Amino acid sequence: MGDLLPRAFFDAPTEQVAPRLLGKMLVHKTTAGMLAGRIVEVEAYLGPHCDPPDPAAHSYRGPTPRNSILFGRAGRAYVYAIYGRYFCMNVTCEVEGRAGCVLLRALEPVGDLSQAQMAVNRGLAPGAADRQLTSGPSRLCQALGLTRQSHNGLDLLDPASSLQLRDDGYTASEVLITPRIGIKHAVDWPLRFALQAHHCVSGPKFWNMADSKRITGTK
Repeated sequence: MGDLLPRAFFDAPTEQVAPRLLGKMLVHKTTAGMLAGRIVEVEAYLGPHCDPPDPAAHSYRGPTPRNSILFGRAGRAYVYAIYGRYFCMNVTCEVEGRAGCVLLRALEPVGDLSQAQMAVNRGLAPGAADRQLTSGPSRLCQALGLTRQSHNGLDLLDPASSLQLRDDGYTASEVLITPRIGIKHAVDWPLRFALQAHHCVSGPKFWNMADSKRITGTK
């Protein structure tokens, strides 16, 4: 599954870290085996130190018991609940005290074991399409078996951690940028990044959208 990402990878502005995460591997060591997915879609959420601060970010009003992970060390999992039953996972960025995070919006399952167990975790039949497994932030958490109670605050760069971010050498040759989706504030900020035309990307197939743009060289 490649090498663990270094801490320095995340000690940068969130909008720079986000596109560089595309193509990296999220690996979860479970009792059923190692589940892995390649990151294909993310969104950046900026900290209150930015000008202007990001009103869509959980850190917008400063530290709270719920979001304290965001203000700590970079490279940790920030997992939160939505609708009282689903979870979303973020990766913390920037130096301590400067909250920033990247929401993982979609993965591509890697390996037969991952696909089979993810289908079980999602309550789907064997052979379910990748897009049904890990397209969307709550789907990918369910597929990997991630919850706030068990995974919030885990160090994703620790060799002993059950949840890790790794680099297997994959290069994201072209990345598309659009505004974020599913939010009510700062809806026009271009902070959503995805691999071009990837079948696991969530929401609209925005590689055909007029307001998208392309960047290259995210390695």
